[in-house]
Amino acid sequence: MLAALLLVLAALPFYVDAQVLKIGSWSMAAAVVAIGLTLLVGTAGQLSLAHAFFAAVGAYGYAALADPEGPGWPSVAAAIGGVALAAVAGLLFSPVAARLRGLYLGVASLGLVFIRQHLLKNLSVVTGGVNGRGIVPFEIFGFQLSGASPPFDIVGVPFGAQERLWYLALFSVIVAAVLARGIMVRRPGRAFAMVRDNQAAAAALGIDVQHHKAAAFVVSSAFAGGAGILSGLAYAYLTPQNFGLPLSISFLLMAMIGGLGSVAGAVIGAVIVTATPLLLESYASRAGLLAAGGSGGYDAATVSSILFGVLVVVLIVVEPAGIARLGARAWARVIRPRAF
Repeated sequence: MLAALLLVLAALPFYVDAQVLKIGSWSMAAAVVAIGLTLLVGTAGQLSLAHAFFAAVGAYGYAALADPEGPGWPSVAAAIGGVALAAVAGLLFSPVAARLRGLYLGVASLGLVFIRQHLLKNLSVVTGGVNGRGIVPFEIFGFQLSGASPPFDIVGVPFGAQERLWYLALFSVIVAAVLARGIMVRRPGRAFAMVRDNQAAAAALGIDVQHHKAAAFVVSSAFAGGAGILSGLAYAYLTPQNFGLPLSISFLLMAMIGGLGSVAGAVIGAVIVTATPLLLESYASRAGLLAAGGSGGYDAATVSSILFGVLVVVLIVVEPAGIARLGARAWARVIRPRAF
């Protein structure tokens, strides 16, 4: 089933338009950070409202390192550097993460959001200030994976920037999912879960509680940095407004809707939260079914917010473990009924 799904996703650029591919690339970029956040919140039991900050560190770090007028690093090295910078930012915050938990950690992490606002607007040499800055297309050996150079087509289908970025984003989601799943099922993941469930019992078993809480935050920050790079490549331009508190809340909403602690659920939640307002804006608003954005009526953003609010309440009442658990229950009861 998974192989069939991947085959369908790989074939989509041959059949859908660039707008759908753009929405899909944004959704997959969000899925990477949602995977890291579900690892932090669902598996390790740590709350963060600052992952937009780590995404900004990764995006601006890549842009600065790959800038031909700056260090001019190759794209792969610059991407690794951007992820590493996000991880370092998480490491610097990890002493706080190691000593706090729950709502207290969430409130403390809000401080990074305000730090982000100050840094992105005032470090204009690196960030471009309030006007933002461009980002160099991701390329390997002169072949752009987020641009259109050199031009080529496959079976008559031109592969421009959106088609190439689709495959880069899909590859990134697969790598993120494999890494997160590997962490969850092995010793680090079991230690994270033990710390989440009972810190005293974890310490009695010889688990370094503070170390594992800090490690979970660093790993999740690295995922956010990679997602920031992907989203920057998708937008092709970086501005401080793209990495504010609403984005951090959206990331947390993705993990909650999909199901905390579930990699597949994080991907599903990211697609729902990211794609819904964009699809409504692209199709429902143009068809006159919704008001235009900023008109004060029921526009795509307003309707999406209402839908997400209702969905969260319903899931909390019906299935707090999210859509992933609902899907598993449906698979067990309907698709694969017990043999008599």
